[in-house]
Amino acid sequence: MTRTNRRLFLSVFFLLSLTSLAESGVFPVDSDFDGKLDQWQHKSEDGRLLKVEYDKNGDGKIDQIDVFEGREKPIRVELDRNLDGTLDQVQHYSKNFTLEYVEKDSKYSGMIDWREIYGPNSKVARLETDENHNGRMDVFQYFSENGKINRVEYDTSHDGKIDRWEIFGDGEILESVRFDTNHDKNPDQWQFFNNSTQLIRVEHDSNFDSVTDRWEYFDEYGNLERVELDKDQDGKLDTIKRK
Repeated sequence: MTRTNRRLFLSVFFLLSLTSLAESGVFPVDSDFDGKLDQWQHKSEDGRLLKVEYDKNGDGKIDQIDVFEGREKPIRVELDRNLDGTLDQVQHYSKNFTLEYVEKDSKYSGMIDWREIYGPNSKVARLETDENHNGRMDVFQYFSENGKINRVEYDTSHDGKIDRWEIFGDGEILESVRFDTNHDKNPDQWQFFNNSTQLIRVEHDSNFDSVTDRWEYFDEYGNLERVELDKDQDGKLDTIKRK
């Protein structure tokens, strides 16, 4: 290699190095021109935007992070809702920037206890909450396309298994509740209501064979008025008791 070629090579190499350094790293920004940095853009070596950190209230703490990972729009947004220096909400997006689900620390306890899952209509389709803060969701609310509750499931024993189901009709009126009393993942008691609060009938599967063998009927005042039994579990009524 001649001296001229060597100089040319070194010049090109140096220029490429400066270009690479200019495109990668962290770039601070004073977006409102008040003399304080309030935005930090993180870029890859090829100049793609990886994430942007914001200090939106000017207290010197990061309160929002938009994660791009090289894409044109964020795939995740992390927020510090109460501005205490700890991020407590994460919003997850699809490739076309459609909100998929949101996780948050609803009580600012340092633990995620709330998750909203969004449907194709950009409305909440399911809401999950961790009521006892054991790290597992234990209440699951399901919504219709118009935002009304149509089902709620509970893990009341906090063992990771659903053991209570509430079914709602039009106007979010409670119609029935199912229970799994022996925790085998199958309901064995069914309660039926009128106008959400008036209990009208309770059905039992007393031997846990998935077949109802006891029916209890209540009057309009909530008093038990009749009990029907299938004592030998053959699928036929053999005893009726009236109160």
